[in-house]
Amino acid sequence: MSKKFARESATIMTEMVLPNDTNTLNNLMGGKLMHWMDVVAAIAAQKHSNRIVVTASADNISFEEPIHLGNVVTLKSQVTRAFNSSMEVFIEVTAEDIPAQKKTITHRAFFTFVAVDQNSKPVRIPELIPETPEEIENYEGALRRRQLRLVLAKRMKPEDAVELKSIFKIDLKK
Repeated sequence: MSKKFARESATIMTEMVLPNDTNTLNNLMGGKLMHWMDVVAAIAAQKHSNRIVVTASADNISFEEPIHLGNVVTLKSQVTRAFNSSMEVFIEVTAEDIPAQKKTITHRAFFTFVAVDQNSKPVRIPELIPETPEEIENYEGALRRRQLRLVLAKRMKPEDAVELKSIFKIDLKK
């Protein structure tokens, strides 16, 4: 199986918040933002795998900073690590008020995708090669985040989550 650099999956998407995208406070609706995040992350996952991808999970999207009507929203995504058929994708969202010359990072999240064939069966994907310090940091943390997702989904026993044990330095067998 071939290998691909993380940078090869980098994707940037830009949207403007229009009246139809907002709630009654004139802020971007959370569901609309999640849709945009899913799209930009899926494109990055497809670039890495050269396959159809399906969303497997979305981690902890916190809505701490509102995105206002008229803001320009930039979503950046990149695959952080590839496993057998799944891959983790990091998304960073910024909102820009162009007239005020103000740009704010509003959201960050990790999504997981699975590459599938035409029959919706998982397929092997290329290994990922991180290069920059940020890519290496995200790559190294991806296994811990994956194990946490699997434990929370009850698809892995806590005592089998070796990477999580190293973080908490506890005996999970108790």
